[in-house]
Amino acid sequence: MPYISSLHVYPIKSCAGHEVNRAELDARGILYDRSWIVVGSGGGMLTQRDTPALALVRPAVENGGLVLSAPGMEDLAVPRTEEGNIRNVEVWGDACDGIDQGDDAADWFSSYLDTASRLLYFKPGFVRPVDPDYATRPGDQVGFADGFPLLMISEASLADLNARLASPVRMNRFRPNVVVADCPPYAEDTWKHVRAGNLELDLVKPCGRCATILVEQESGTPGKEPLRTLATYRKLGRPTPSFGHNAVHRSPGVLEAGMAIQILDMRQSA
Repeated sequence: MPYISSLHVYPIKSCAGHEVNRAELDARGILYDRSWIVVGSGGGMLTQRDTPALALVRPAVENGGLVLSAPGMEDLAVPRTEEGNIRNVEVWGDACDGIDQGDDAADWFSSYLDTASRLLYFKPGFVRPVDPDYATRPGDQVGFADGFPLLMISEASLADLNARLASPVRMNRFRPNVVVADCPPYAEDTWKHVRAGNLELDLVKPCGRCATILVEQESGTPGKEPLRTLATYRKLGRPTPSFGHNAVHRSPGVLEAGMAIQILDMRQSA
């Protein structure tokens, strides 16, 4: 039976994530997942697509705030600020409100990235709805993630991809929240409605992949794979290749590593 083999949280959009054994979910997804974002001098979001060095920033959540670390930088504790200067940032067409986290964090990122930067925290109470074409309930929402609260990928899908590559890649290239095992490759594309513990998830849209997956997460160095290989067999009639499936949770709850995945409904075609 499929089960959750690992869970992953990415506190700052496009920065490194970390594995957890237990993940609490609020309305926007896993607590603290993509709750912070780095913006440039013009207020636009910075991501690994244009700033691959972000892959080497390792944020740890401590006491509700962050401790930042990166090569060549002294660690910096950043207490979470929920009131203060509100800055607007666009995330894939959605205007979002973020709270500026202060000059110390801004100076740290500006020094590390060698470009003027600010760190924002997703404004409490602000609602960014999930794309209505894929939302399953009126209240579905998301933080600074690209578009959905959760991303699920199976270990078998990665194994199938790696069998096609000259040099295998790690799962962290694809930045999933939920990794599942004990299922066939791309089984996640066939699942429509699943349950893990008391939490129900709707798998709503294949995850179209972009240049972020070209960045080796251990070095911050971009290459040409695995996007080139995925394009040979995973476009599935879409403009970009897909890998993994976006999901929306039906209620707040908890996910834990080792939980069985019960398939409640299958889609007619992947």
